[in-house]
Amino acid sequence: MYIPDAFHESDPGRLQAFMAENSFATLISPAEAGPVATHLPLLLDEKAGPKGTLLGHMARANPHWRELECGHPVLAIFHGPHEYVSPDWQSSELALPTWNYAAVHVYARPALIEDARRVRQLLDDLVGANESGRPTPWANDLPVEFRSKMERAIVAFELSIERVEGKFKLSQNRPAADQKGALKGLESERPGSQLADLWRPLLKDLADTR
Repeated sequence: MYIPDAFHESDPGRLQAFMAENSFATLISPAEAGPVATHLPLLLDEKAGPKGTLLGHMARANPHWRELECGHPVLAIFHGPHEYVSPDWQSSELALPTWNYAAVHVYARPALIEDARRVRQLLDDLVGANESGRPTPWANDLPVEFRSKMERAIVAFELSIERVEGKFKLSQNRPAADQKGALKGLESERPGSQLADLWRPLLKDLADTR
């Protein structure tokens, strides 16, 4: 991924939090006929392996898992919030329209998970991660036969992380006044913007270092 120095995000805690918050990723694998991609949730286990491990599953009917079985390196893209930024929000006389966004690219080595107990634990962990914030979490108490049938219909996998790239493009290449103005304009015209929520503490960090 092309990352100018101003937009480079390398803080491990911030990257891990971003992947957890934006866990619905795009998984891309090389294949003989061209790259294949699947959109799916991925669960980060930061303690598994030297750089952490991503866990997930896909439908057995999806031929993509055959490429994972080959063990060739894959790319998982975590997409964050994004917004148009108007020149009207910036104080500089010469300002251009732009698009601000955040994304994390994870390069990893895949392996299938064959052990039934590990598959079940992965599914329980994935459900738990997504149900935990609900007022009344789903009990995840399915009939044994039904659950076994559903588990046979999927293929679970793990992705051993080799490299992580973070790009948070939030007008850091602009003067501080433009950055503040752009954030203020975004908050004013698009209340509840997730990009503003991501941007705000980073802008504070910038102010604290000046």
